[in-house]
Amino acid sequence: MRMLIGILLAGCLLAPARGAETAEERGRRVVNEALQALGGDAFRRMQDRVESGRAYSFYRSELSGLSVAKIYTHYLPLPNPPVPGTVAVRERETFGKEEYSAVLLTEEGAWEVTYRGARPLPADRYANFKDSTLRNVFYILRQRLDEPGLTFYSRGSDMYENRPVEIVDITDANNLTVTVYFGQSDKLPVRQQFRRRNPQFKDFDTEVTIFAKYRDVGGGVKWPYDIRRERNGDKIFEMFAESVVIDQSLPTNLFDLPVGVKMLPRVD
Repeated sequence: MRMLIGILLAGCLLAPARGAETAEERGRRVVNEALQALGGDAFRRMQDRVESGRAYSFYRSELSGLSVAKIYTHYLPLPNPPVPGTVAVRERETFGKEEYSAVLLTEEGAWEVTYRGARPLPADRYANFKDSTLRNVFYILRQRLDEPGLTFYSRGSDMYENRPVEIVDITDANNLTVTVYFGQSDKLPVRQQFRRRNPQFKDFDTEVTIFAKYRDVGGGVKWPYDIRRERNGDKIFEMFAESVVIDQSLPTNLFDLPVGVKMLPRVD
């Protein structure tokens, strides 16, 4: 009985302390808990990742294409001291069982590589890649936590798809914000959302990404196997991974243009 009373008293003492958190303190705590749930230091030491599975593209929420896909990711060293807005990652997206075509996304540029040659991606697509990378919650947790000017603001708790979540606005020194939903029980990212200006229509697009089916991918690191992207409420992309592995010592030339490749003109 005395032990039970002691536990109850301790809980009463801790409750006001938790309630006394500022929105900034609560936001940072939730983000730190998410990092630990993803693997903590092991997650931040992850050097590369390979995701393999089925990728679907949609137009106005209707299926417009599907393919076997493999996405290679390599994290680059960060400048010291950290520079806000640094894109320090390379990606190679391949499609088809024979990886007959690839999209290279790097800190220096982006190209589509086929048997015809290498064509630079349109400027707006490359700009969207950089913007999406900087506001991706996993990139933030892996690469940006030490940036000056990065802030976390809790919007409190809510329900999302019948599960309790913590909602946090993450804003960088350049005033780019992403709103992230974290599961209250497992602490993992469930959903992220941000607004991006549409240069064609002079308004804003709402970009949403939903994460599900987390699994251990090695060394205690967790990663979502199902990723869905939506724009203005319409589904535009979904990938169901069958395999995710990390720290494969990927060769650096995997993310380079092939030697002697024919360079094609960019089409904007």
